[in-house]
Amino acid sequence: MKKDKTVWIKADSESWEENKPRVTAGLESGAECILLNHDDIPKAKELGNIKTAAPGGEADIIVVGKGSEGDGIRKLPSEFSNSQDISEAQRLTREGKTVAGYVVIKNKKYEQFAVELGKSCDYLVVIGTDWKVIPLENLIAELQKLDVEIIAGVRNAEEAMLALETLEHGSDGVLVDTGDISEIKKIVAVRDRQGMEKIPLVKARITKVKPVGMGDRVCVDTASLMVPGEGMLIGSQSNGLFFVHSESEESPYVAARPFRVNAGAVHAYIRVGEKTRYLSELASGDEVMVINSEGETRPAVVGRVKIERRPLMLVEAEVDGTGIKTLLQNAETIKLVGDSGKPMPVTALKEGDEVLVYFEKAARHFGIKIEETIIEK
Repeated sequence: MKKDKTVWIKADSESWEENKPRVTAGLESGAECILLNHDDIPKAKELGNIKTAAPGGEADIIVVGKGSEGDGIRKLPSEFSNSQDISEAQRLTREGKTVAGYVVIKNKKYEQFAVELGKSCDYLVVIGTDWKVIPLENLIAELQKLDVEIIAGVRNAEEAMLALETLEHGSDGVLVDTGDISEIKKIVAVRDRQGMEKIPLVKARITKVKPVGMGDRVCVDTASLMVPGEGMLIGSQSNGLFFVHSESEESPYVAARPFRVNAGAVHAYIRVGEKTRYLSELASGDEVMVINSEGETRPAVVGRVKIERRPLMLVEAEVDGTGIKTLLQNAETIKLVGDSGKPMPVTALKEGDEVLVYFEKAARHFGIKIEETIIEK
């Protein structure tokens, strides 16, 4: 499973008035941590609940190397065994503190120092003086087997993408140094896409559409707005999930509800990350996965789950000779997605139509893919 990437905001100039907009933007965008001056920690905490990193005892993460050997304010020792920063990181770690090393990579010696400091830290923040030559690959390769997260300094979304993708694994997070609030939001969006997999969708041919009477169906209302072309993966069999479109399109019958996917009957599976769950299990605060017709995914938080008794329709389809099925509410506002990416109302579906689905040959047990024979009818 992919490790979550983190976004830190650099807000450590001498002026709090200059730092405050960065802190606010970080809070509003979903950043995980703010790098601050020690004296600004109480002010940042007043603005919102967010993790802080700073030199000093009251920070959630204590930074070592800033204003010291790590950024060149104090000269690097010829032998790293004599380093005050490394000794300080080791002492704080022994005391049970969470520690971040901070190093500005000025040359090869600072790169080597970063590796040694990182061995005694929970996080290693590395800033490149020239991003084209920052030795991030070397640091990732040297420290990948240690329990230290590398946070790379970036100034824009392009640099963030490069850092998060370096050597496939990428850095564990980025430290954003910009006063451009819109750029901060772009970088957070880059991070969000990095954390989610791209899922291959295939065409399935509709073989049966049949009203089956009343049942309990689930609407998944998220705390995010979906756009036309987005929805969720739902199905009666865990290895064959239909792309059910969100209610983001206007309809002559009812107003658009772009936060909602009318997902189907309570028994059905929903794909969430690399696992599946039953629709009936979902509750406010859970995380679900939103997908588009290109297979690109993003997370969304469940705000509400509505279970109501409604007329249902059985939809069956075939992929590579294998049948899959699901039960959806029998209403024109519930739509699957055609192979062209165009939403198709279930009430207009007919035999021979092609829709997008996710299909895998392996079965699932408690939502986890396994190599086992499981028959679901």
